[in-house]
Amino acid sequence: MPIAQSNGIELCYETFGDPADPAMLLIMGVGEQLLGFPDAFCELLAARGFHVIRFDNRDVGLSTWLDELGDVDLAGLFTGDLSTVRYGLSDLVADTAGLLTALGVPRVHLVGVSMGGGIAQQLAIDSPELVASLASIMSTTSNRAVGGTTLDDPTAMVPVAGLDREEAIAAEVKLYRLLLGTPGQTSDEELARRAAAKYDRAFHPAGTLRQIAANATAADRTEGLRTLKVPAVVIHGENDPLTNVSGGRATAEAIPGAELLVIPGMGHNLPEGEWTRIVDAIVTNAARA
Repeated sequence: MPIAQSNGIELCYETFGDPADPAMLLIMGVGEQLLGFPDAFCELLAARGFHVIRFDNRDVGLSTWLDELGDVDLAGLFTGDLSTVRYGLSDLVADTAGLLTALGVPRVHLVGVSMGGGIAQQLAIDSPELVASLASIMSTTSNRAVGGTTLDDPTAMVPVAGLDREEAIAAEVKLYRLLLGTPGQTSDEELARRAAAKYDRAFHPAGTLRQIAANATAADRTEGLRTLKVPAVVIHGENDPLTNVSGGRATAEAIPGAELLVIPGMGHNLPEGEWTRIVDAIVTNAARA
């Protein structure tokens, strides 16, 4: 797959559609590879007239792994010890901006999911000249008063190193089930297929932990979001157990003129049954640019 040099690292990316069409960059969340945006979802966006770009953030997938930075002490992190935070959300934002430069994209429609929504928000705040429109999906403002988890056991989000293929796939399926807004919304067979594809492409728990630390220590973006003048849509599942819908509502309230789409039954995932509604919202918002 193509590799771009960005911010001193390599980012793996893939494109869909006509390069002559307006660029749309898809940014995934913690621990997720570009596979988190399924091929068919990307093709739907491309069919609506966009040159769609998806990529692996640093430390996941086929982008640069930063193991030389050291591991994260999550227990210490959540008691206030930030000494093992290896990089911040600002570094992932700089990676994203560097990718646009490397690809020769002067202005882009941003679509960010979960942590990717935070990256997209911050890029729009820092570099508004780069951003034609913003779609923030299942994300929050990083204000700790909103968007909290309702998972009974948040440690289920923490990957475990040293698992064999079968164990890693089973753990990922268990996590996917927890994040669904509606039990049975996606079959176990499909969840297992996704988990296997993710494992076989790149299994890197240490990178996910470093991303968790970067996202957990991100600064509140609320005031920065109030300065945005870009068309924005905020999409959130009403049943999101990882990032409560209050995070999406707060994001929409902070961005002047933002549209809010709350989808009943949707959790912290992109259920295939909602793709048309999500794509319609993204494209309608992009048209406002």
